Amino acid sequence: MRLKEKFIKEVIPAMRERLGYKSNMAVPKIEKVVLNTGFGRLVVGKTGDEPQKIVEAIVGDLTLIAGQKVMATKAKKAISAFKTRQGMLIGACCTLRGQRMYDFLERLINIALPRSRDFQGIDEKSIDQRGNLTVAFKEHIAFPEIAPEKTRSIFGFEITIVTTAKNKKESLELLKLMGFPIKH
Repeated sequence: MRLKEKFIKEVIPAMRERLGYKSNMAVPKIEKVVLNTGFGRLVVGKTGDEPQKIVEAIVGDLTLIAGQKVMATKAKKAISAFKTRQGMLIGACCTLRGQRMYDFLERLINIALPRSRDFQGIDEKSIDQRGNLTVAFKEHIAFPEIAPEKTRSIFGFEITIVTTAKNKKESLELLKLMGFPIKH
């Protein structure tokens, strides 16, 4: 069963029963998924066209993972301790909504999380007080879209799953019912 169908047919009735919502519209849902990576340290100190090649490789890989174009982010101000200059490309981000979001979450739950190294489950501490889940990947090659032998550099990135839940308890219940492997 697809994740969106599962949400409508199973999760909404279960959430209404367990937490006592009066309406289907009151049940929390996943609003968006944000993918974010910083590659400042990979680019700093490189000269010529080498930083541009690294940026293109990372943006290309993240675009394959997300299924849509990724936006490269620039430094807002120069920080000498990090050797960055204003306007320098230092990261990439992407926001997924709608069907692409559900497709990405299916790949995340069923393929990428089990494939990641030493995965024991998502810790409950990863959910903040507003009900948003943040998961970090140390290696992007856990996703099936990426061929490990063709990647130039392995990078880590962060996935934030934003929910409409009012607190951590509601969000935890929603994510467990959706199939996220959350350890107790």
